[in-house]
Amino acid sequence: MDRDDHDITLVVNGSSSQRRVESRMLLSDFLRHELGLAGTHVGCEHGVCGACTILFDGEPVRACLMLAVQANQHEISTIEGLASKDGEYHPLQQAMHDHHGLQCGYCTPGILMTMSAYLRENPSPTEAEVREALSGNLCRCTGYQNIVDAVMAAANRMRV
Repeated sequence: MDRDDHDITLVVNGSSSQRRVESRMLLSDFLRHELGLAGTHVGCEHGVCGACTILFDGEPVRACLMLAVQANQHEISTIEGLASKDGEYHPLQQAMHDHHGLQCGYCTPGILMTMSAYLRENPSPTEAEVREALSGNLCRCTGYQNIVDAVMAAANRMRV
């Protein structure tokens, strides 16, 4: 049986990438194995845990539920592109550090991508709204309080 390959072009973290991929290749596998962007973690491979969350044309999506060919001609942002070009942390990254919002770090990239999109749309959330927005990202280590504190601090920092 012949493989069904496709040429795709997409922008990832501001840089154009062109590759030939198999039809069935997941976007998460493309990012990790073709582009070497290992920050997009794969936890459940069912879209439940949120560890693979990336921004697809600015909206959070689960990269484990999307095929690489579906990303053709679209813009993708991963955790590797969240910091500024000069290496300065994004306010959310800094707040996660300052408020001890991570432990093992496995869920952190997905949480940061989800929350960066959320804060762009909701710059002044309440704690309850942050908890609701986080509900699609599972964390087994932290108990969420420090993550919520970090998101609230980042929201305050980003409004200034």
